[in-house]
Amino acid sequence: MPGVAGLVLAAGAGRRMGGPKALVRGPDGEAWVARAARTLAEGGCDPVLVVLGAAAEQARALLPAGSRALVATDWAQGMGASLRAGLAELAGLPQDVVAVVVGLVDTPDVGPPVVARLLARSLPELGPELLARACYHDVPGHPVLLGRAHWASVAQAAAGDVGARGYLAGRPDVLRVECADLADGTDVDRPRPHPHGAGSAG
Repeated sequence: MPGVAGLVLAAGAGRRMGGPKALVRGPDGEAWVARAARTLAEGGCDPVLVVLGAAAEQARALLPAGSRALVATDWAQGMGASLRAGLAELAGLPQDVVAVVVGLVDTPDVGPPVVARLLARSLPELGPELLARACYHDVPGHPVLLGRAHWASVAQAAAGDVGARGYLAGRPDVLRVECADLADGTDVDRPRPHPHGAGSAG
């Protein structure tokens, strides 16, 4: 199987959350940044790169073994800056890494089975030209698979808080993989109460 890297976008300050989302912990105590990196790795991505920004050193200390951190110096400009930084770093990987799966730190409901399904459904067409994304009740979401041939164009189109969305919008060649039976895919922007009462670690 050709290589597929993983990229976690986890640089934001999380103003509506009350602190960097990378430091938020779920009901089980696992930090969102650790969960996001583990999700990509256990789903079949290697290597896994995590783009950090706000509270970068605190977040770096939470990463699971095997994942690599990159600090986007212009992270405050929005998600687009983090995506550009990550894709630029991944461009140095060997050519047998033909695609990257991009995940967000603030979709904690998305677990390894979603990534595994995205890769499994992509496998027949997997190559540098492929574009694919998880959908939830037919609504496009994350993670997103970007074939290597698209990385430069995606980076060029990424601006502000728009990552790959603008590039993918309306393209008929994006493979859509339904995952609503595995997760809800919701981006969490505000604190959510849960039984154990744990909130942001930051």
